Amino acid sequence: MRIQVTAAGTLHVGQPLVLQGDSPDERFSAVFEDDGETGYFYARERAGPIRDALHIYNARGVEDRDAACVIKAGWSEDGKAVVLLINDLAHAVFDFHAQRGWCRSGYPLHSAGGAWSAQGHEWEEAALALFA
Repeated sequence: MRIQVTAAGTLHVGQPLVLQGDSPDERFSAVFEDDGETGYFYARERAGPIRDALHIYNARGVEDRDAACVIKAGWSEDGKAVVLLINDLAHAVFDFHAQRGWCRSGYPLHSAGGAWSAQGHEWEEAALALFA
């Protein structure tokens, strides 16, 4: 997987954290947030509102939540797709060109606001081809 990592940090599941990774051309942003109860990944235009949201986890449901994790946001070469990696496993992908998001939880079933992810958020390994 070829990516440009624009944000990285240490995640302790269930402890508040916000990690923002901007696309190399700074048009788009992806934000991971653990609010202490849930982890979400958001797609937004750099100076605009949130366009889509992907549920990553419920903190109580994470078996090894006491272990520190390495979290990264990495962008495709064209800056139009971003992947969320936790301990080097892809948990979510946003494709800003196609206005689509995928996550391993598949939740929410579809985007609540507008054109993004009308097909749903069900995980597809094929989404990783955006980073080939």
